Amino acid sequence: MTREEALNFLKQNLSNQNLIKHCLATEAIMRALARHFLENEAYWGLAGLLHDIDYEKVMPDMSQHSLLGAEMLQKSGLPEEICQAVKVHNEAHGILPEKLIEKALFVVDPLTGLIVAATLVLPSKKIADLTVENVLNRFKEKAFARGANREIIKKCQDYLNLNLEEFIKISLQAMQKINQELGL
Repeated sequence: MTREEALNFLKQNLSNQNLIKHCLATEAIMRALARHFLENEAYWGLAGLLHDIDYEKVMPDMSQHSLLGAEMLQKSGLPEEICQAVKVHNEAHGILPEKLIEKALFVVDPLTGLIVAATLVLPSKKIADLTVENVLNRFKEKAFARGANREIIKKCQDYLNLNLEEFIKISLQAMQKINQELGL
């Protein structure tokens, strides 16, 4: 599946523009991490882009989220490595990520929301103006962007051997490169 086919597949299954932007942000970070780790950038990007493909189909019963998505991706012929990463990214299933791509998607998913929220409280509301220090400061505020699970984000140290600052830097720079697509 090409990136263009994947984007069309995503848009056939998701109508919420903010959710699509979240998937684009996740894709950008996954691609950046793939470059960092000298992994397959296309695979990692597809995993990020398509990780929430089932979100609107399973709402409000999130117990099936990522399980249905992995099944949808398998039926579309995507490699098992991508399907498994999508399945594992939902912590509700208690499936521990084992491969590097799975670990990356697991910790990237909640970070995108924190970065977007940190951007939206800036006077300019522009991601270009956001710094790693801004994000780290917001990370410490438990009431800020509550949906961004800090415990999962912090696993970047164990899962990716990146400290929090390095992880945020790679992620923020990746999202800044697609600021137009994100509307930030």
